[in-house]
Amino acid sequence: MAECQPVTFAVIFIHGPAAAGKFTIGSLVSEQLGLPLFHNHLTVDLVKTLFDFGTSAFISLRAEIWRSSFLAAADEGVSFVFTFNPERTVAPSLIDELSDIVTSAGGRILYIELECAEAEIERRIGNASRRRFGKLTDADLYRRFRAQGGFEFPPFPEPLVSIDTESTSPDAAAQRIVESVRQALG
Repeated sequence: MAECQPVTFAVIFIHGPAAAGKFTIGSLVSEQLGLPLFHNHLTVDLVKTLFDFGTSAFISLRAEIWRSSFLAAADEGVSFVFTFNPERTVAPSLIDELSDIVTSAGGRILYIELECAEAEIERRIGNASRRRFGKLTDADLYRRFRAQGGFEFPPFPEPLVSIDTESTSPDAAAQRIVESVRQALG
């Protein structure tokens, strides 16, 4: 019988649509677990200083930053919370590659799915808090991007927990995630 290897680190991978509350909930989870928050949009903002969103240079550099960050964290055994909005400029194979980086180093990747109804997303999309990270805040642009298949993405692995953020407060969502993560990691 093979001996079970201990988990040396974990990535809490929070994914969901625009305006689902990934940053808000991720910040609370980060604080409660005492882990750094790697908010996806910080990378987007950094890369947008050089390249327009969606260009091949943008896509390549963003992927390299994510890869390098996951590799460095894996090398050091640093657990963290990562937020992600599935959309077509990200190659689905990159998500598999990031997962492989974590698991190959003895870590676990715990997928957390945030869901939110389209009507609520459209209501939230223009919130002032979204401007802080230069996020999409134009409901018409959001609708056009969605209609063009911009948010189509293959399904993720089974989530540790799935939360409807329209009916669950950020505090309650974070508490549920923290309890699930602690239980999963023992």
